[in-house]
Amino acid sequence: MISTASYSALAEFGRSLLKRPTLSEGLPMISEYAKQVIKAERCSIFIYNPKIEMLWSTLADGVEKIMVHKDDGIVGHTLKEGKPILVNNPYEDDRFFHAVDNKTGFVTENLASIPIFDSNRRIIGVFQLLNKIGGFTPEDAKFMIFFAHYISGYLELAMLFDDEASLIRKGIE
Repeated sequence: MISTASYSALAEFGRSLLKRPTLSEGLPMISEYAKQVIKAERCSIFIYNPKIEMLWSTLADGVEKIMVHKDDGIVGHTLKEGKPILVNNPYEDDRFFHAVDNKTGFVTENLASIPIFDSNRRIIGVFQLLNKIGGFTPEDAKFMIFFAHYISGYLELAMLFDDEASLIRKGIE
């Protein structure tokens, strides 16, 4: 069960996060906070690019960039269904995308996959937590849904900030 103190700490986390305007600064902070609160081993935050129909993560503990087609894996199903998916035995789930575990040697014991919506209720990403001792519970999902709503405004603004910075750099070159 998530404690009241965890929700209080969330306010302090939010103030710190707003001081980091880029995704490269904010994503690691989001990941660390989510892992600590839920007590998960790893966290991946996927951003959805509808133009190429891919989810990508530059932040996935222990792995470089991961790209997944919108129809692949539990992350793809989370995108499609628009609701949290908890899987406490992923190797027995047909939706599980084994390629990342195969490539890295990591063993996913359980996972929680939560959609992240923008201000227009479009899914802009998915965050996944992996390997919580004892597995993920509906109570964990409640907090993670709340957390996804909490960080969504930041992610939306950071993506705009990153896009603007990229356009400015291209204009200078």
